[in-house]
Amino acid sequence: MSRELELAREVFDTEISGIEAVRDNLGADFEKLVEKCAAAVARGGKLILTGIGKSGYIGKKIAATLSSVGTPSIFMHPVEARHGDLGMIQKNDLMIALSYSGETDELLVVLPPAKQLGVELVGITASRNSSLGKLSDLVVEMPVPREACPFNLAPTTTTTALLVLGDALAMVLLERQGFTKEDYGRRHPGGAIGRMITMSAADVMRPLENSALVSTSATVRETLYAMSHARCGSALVVDAGNHLLGIFTDGDFRRWAEREDKVLDLKMADVMTRNPISVARDTLVVSVLKLIKERKIDDLVVVDGENVVQGFIDSQDLPGLKMM
Repeated sequence: MSRELELAREVFDTEISGIEAVRDNLGADFEKLVEKCAAAVARGGKLILTGIGKSGYIGKKIAATLSSVGTPSIFMHPVEARHGDLGMIQKNDLMIALSYSGETDELLVVLPPAKQLGVELVGITASRNSSLGKLSDLVVEMPVPREACPFNLAPTTTTTALLVLGDALAMVLLERQGFTKEDYGRRHPGGAIGRMITMSAADVMRPLENSALVSTSATVRETLYAMSHARCGSALVVDAGNHLLGIFTDGDFRRWAEREDKVLDLKMADVMTRNPISVARDTLVVSVLKLIKERKIDDLVVVDGENVVQGFIDSQDLPGLKMM
């Protein structure tokens, strides 16, 4: 093993140890933090994350994650706060200050005037005996054994552990508030995740007029013509009321052609796949994608409650809709 690879793995090991130390240290103070966060949101407030340097960068990420999963949060830069950004604070808010040392001057100087505006202050730091700890109404301690830096100076393990602690807070609040996949999708309308969670099978299916529908008496030749005309890789076999009976695909044709010389004259009743996989119109796209992947299928039939065909989903359409 090269020295470079050995050193890289040591960094992983050190940071993993730090995360484990913070995890094992979680207790009543973390539970109180959850209560305060939930109470702030319940009374119409938001969480205000603040910190500087590397802790500030982590604070921005924590605020973004919290907001995306149902806990309104913003990041306030301590220096900008001294020049007017304190105006973003409202009395129902909760401020969470991040500083591992708890002695960062640029952060500490803005906290007393912030508290004078009527917000509670939670400090996340290594020690409650630090200056930040003494200023805070609640302290969540997160001591780590050491930084991954060989000099034990550059914030590495501490920022990683802080990031995970923020994720833990976000996920606990998500569950507490009953936040759903649909809620998540509404907060991500422009992304693939949002589309998968908010769009249904009916939104991505090809409609009946663009589908190849044939009866059980149709020959393979007639079925292939219908598939070509509709530009589909499969035909849906239905009765007179369009109830789903089976499916016939390009793959089915190839398999039958290998063992039957007169395949074109065979009837759908003899060659179709009966009881094909289908989904309801309101099935979420995220579930559709999972089904397509797990069952290794290219086409998925969409039916109503009476098993009447509504359309079908061609997996080749999904990349164009930015679903895959």
